[in-house]
Amino acid sequence: MYGKAFAPEYQGELGSALGVNSSYEEVLATASRAQAEAVTGLERSRAALAVAEANRRLGRVADAGAAWRDSYRCARDAGDAAAMSWALWSGGTLARQCGTLPLARRLLAHAVELAAGSGDRLAHGYSLAGLAETGRIQGDYAAVAELHERLLEEGRAHGEARHMVWAMSGIAQMHRNTGDYAKALELFEESTRIATEADDARGRAWSLRGVADVLSVQGEPDRALALLSEAETICRSMDLASALAYNHKMRANVHYRAGWYEAARDTYALALAEFSDMNEPRGVALSRLGLTKSRARLGRDLDETLAELAVLERDFVRIGLRHARDMVIAFRAEVTERSGEGGAVEMAGTAETAATAEGKKAA
Repeated sequence: MYGKAFAPEYQGELGSALGVNSSYEEVLATASRAQAEAVTGLERSRAALAVAEANRRLGRVADAGAAWRDSYRCARDAGDAAAMSWALWSGGTLARQCGTLPLARRLLAHAVELAAGSGDRLAHGYSLAGLAETGRIQGDYAAVAELHERLLEEGRAHGEARHMVWAMSGIAQMHRNTGDYAKALELFEESTRIATEADDARGRAWSLRGVADVLSVQGEPDRALALLSEAETICRSMDLASALAYNHKMRANVHYRAGWYEAARDTYALALAEFSDMNEPRGVALSRLGLTKSRARLGRDLDETLAELAVLERDFVRIGLRHARDMVIAFRAEVTERSGEGGAVEMAGTAETAATAEGKKAA
């Protein structure tokens, strides 16, 4: 069994003032006041951690970076290893969000070590979860599958709904990316149920996005779009800027797979603008890939498409996104083959094209 979701990143006085479903503008205002009023180094470290997390979720990357470093310095000066671990967890999570995955792994690995030495089980678990998520995003499934399962068992053992949701949705995503859609859907739906019963609105929004993704792959775009609309409402109510942008990118994926290429193009462009505003390179690159593919379907010049795909492949290699690079390679092979069979006219295709394996793996 598990209890209601809680947010251990809000510590000290902030722990009683804020909850897992607090909007991030509220978190930022409350934590900024606490930071200004802090008396001890540990109080300042805790407040700066919350400031960092709020800014990160709001897409304010520079402010988030300054805040987690401030939190770490204050924790170090106070000699508190657990607080240092939490600050590094925040920094590692921000690095992953910004697409600097090797840095994310280094920061999170150090956070794990500090947490283990401090005895803070939650800091240790969150840092391990961060490492698992980073490895999964890189496509290093063999290295992190066992870690995801371990985190899931720990979540069950301690009744921590957020850990269960994170681990279960991560496992579901790996099943989805390797083609086991039935298992992925089962796990995403279970993750949604747990998040709902634990009153974890953010976890529910992410899980709904996963369910929508699989339903779309299975040819149910209308159901998928309805779930994404529900998730979007949650994202807006909590000021989840990054999650909202990923929601829009997924909406574009649904349009693309259904063969609605003009709608896909426009929605990828929306997501691209949102990711660009918050300086999130991974989201930028994935949205650009979707935009390139949609324009190709609408008859864009083949040479322009191939040039853009070459740039995107280099970006995915630099960021370390193996699955996304595979999608670039697969689409390049498809457009090149189609060009040999009749050129760009065929690329303007119909919904039958969207039902191909390539379409199902859309970014």
